[in-house]
Amino acid sequence: MKAPISVASAAALLAACATMSDPGPSAGARLDATRGNNVTGSVSFTPKGSKMLVKAEVRGLAPGLHGFHIHEKGDCGSGDGMSAGGHFNPHKKPHGGASGAERHAGGLGNLNADASGVARLEIEVEGLTLGSGEGNIGGRGMIVHAAPDDFKTQPTGNSGARVACGVIVMTQSGGTSRY
Repeated sequence: MKAPISVASAAALLAACATMSDPGPSAGARLDATRGNNVTGSVSFTPKGSKMLVKAEVRGLAPGLHGFHIHEKGDCGSGDGMSAGGHFNPHKKPHGGASGAERHAGGLGNLNADASGVARLEIEVEGLTLGSGEGNIGGRGMIVHAAPDDFKTQPTGNSGARVACGVIVMTQSGGTSRY
């Protein structure tokens, strides 16, 4: 007859199993309205092979297209989103569409809000990382703009005012956050 497993051994086994099923780092941002706006939402970032899966849900938008970008700084303190700086562009590329090779790493295209002002997006992009490397987005800003990104105007895409701002927070295994 086998000896019963001890509490300490059971705890160690559970910890090992949790580590084995840990999907690794992920990140997210809560979007809050800038001054004079009512836009809110959330964005999640999950590595998927060599790409990053970005999922977003944003509410309170005017119907239609809205530029959607990762910005240099995780600072939404100015009230108008301008403290988040310019687009995240570690590779010094020209502004372009989310699927093009010649684009800012932080260029995520446009959100398309329906008649009730809700936009949902799911996109896979290259050039973003979590935790290390030039493409690290931890601690950076997430901005939703009032107007569509035209994908050609340098360096901003002519997306207009910043209607929502958030800070990308990375999550480690066990649910602890860090940049």
